[in-house]
Amino acid sequence: VAMATHPALQAAIDLSAGAAGGAACVFSGQPFDTAKVKMQTFPTMYRGFLDCFVSTYRQEGLRGLYRGTSPALLANVAENSVLFMSYGFCQHAVRFCGLLTYLHSSFKKACAGSMASVFSSLVLCPTELVKCRLQAMREMEASGRIASGTVWSVVRTVMRTSGPLGFYEGLTTTIVREVPGYFCFFGAYELCRSVFAGYLGAAKDDIGVVPLMFSGGFAGACLWLVVYPIDCVKSRIQVHSLAGRQQGFLRTFVGVVHTEGVAALYSGLTPTMIRTFPANGALFLAYELSRKMMMEHLVS
Repeated sequence: VAMATHPALQAAIDLSAGAAGGAACVFSGQPFDTAKVKMQTFPTMYRGFLDCFVSTYRQEGLRGLYRGTSPALLANVAENSVLFMSYGFCQHAVRFCGLLTYLHSSFKKACAGSMASVFSSLVLCPTELVKCRLQAMREMEASGRIASGTVWSVVRTVMRTSGPLGFYEGLTTTIVREVPGYFCFFGAYELCRSVFAGYLGAAKDDIGVVPLMFSGGFAGACLWLVVYPIDCVKSRIQVHSLAGRQQGFLRTFVGVVHTEGVAALYSGLTPTMIRTFPANGALFLAYELSRKMMMEHLVS
């Protein structure tokens, strides 16, 4: 686009494209995410990913695997719309920062993504808390901690026991996870696209659907490998706090390592790595295509 876009219109385009990406990410990856949360919060209940996946399907059907989809959809749409809108603003902020002038463009975008994730954490934390509790509901019942519930019963319980601030249980851990995670996420995505562009002799925006989706999947894999233990602690805090006051990040982290070993922090990594390629590939494909379409139609 030759002419400069009005900042408000650009923000609206980034927000809408991020929302489209978030929705695509949920529909393509939700069953794997459900398996991940179950394995993180109850690592001894399942032998592995397949056992978790199959037993959930047998006992609860497809609905069980898509449990928590409405809060997940709300979480992902909210997170990605705020993330990509903030990403646009943060890229401007990084450009104004003289220290980063000589660094590679992928590194600059990684820094912008890292900054943007702080803003998206604020919308993500409450919705993810509800999603994680719903996903691990059957396991919480089986361990005799709570009775079954729906989205609204989870929301009511949080409001009754902790008030509005209860939705921000695990916020510190979410930010600790998002900041390094999104540095790797956006850095890996841009780097991978640059490699494809160089190899294909094309512009970054014209590398085609498969390289674009692979770049998104690769970005997701980098994010999860770096932040998975932190995410595991976050899931524990958000789910087990249902049955009473859960300790903070450091105490939970040390407690898991001490009683269950380091391997427990990586419980559920398999479904996460399987999910990352279709889910994040779909996320970036939907984001890039809808953004391109809106830029062409709305900015002339």
